[in-house]
Amino acid sequence: MRILGIDYGDSRVGIAITDALGITAQGLETISYNGNDKILLKRLDEIFEKYPDVEIIVVGMPFNMNGTKTIRAEVTEKFIHKLKCKYNKKQIVTVDERLTTVAAHKTMNFLDINKNKKKEVVDTISAVYILEMYINKK
Repeated sequence: MRILGIDYGDSRVGIAITDALGITAQGLETISYNGNDKILLKRLDEIFEKYPDVEIIVVGMPFNMNGTKTIRAEVTEKFIHKLKCKYNKKQIVTVDERLTTVAAHKTMNFLDINKNKKKEVVDTISAVYILEMYINKK
């Protein structure tokens, strides 16, 4: 059983996936979709074809530092509703994604990733952190 992690952003979405045992998280890709959920859902269909054993989808939920919902959280909830309608056989859960992007930037700085490359991988790294939070909670 695999678990898929999603860092849902305005124009890019980071995707991470666990190994077949659901123990470790690896970055899969960043999907550029420019706010068009149809493009995003089509790519997710392709990912689920390649990984049919994904049973759980974990979506990062953006909260303010004080725990209140952001405007982005409302947009994310609408996306989650689309996921639930389209992938109703999969369990869909959320985790608090506060500071995952900050942690991703720290990781990229530590690894000395090229400034131009950071934009391409920050969402994928954030998705890995979202997925790891879920795995560690379990």
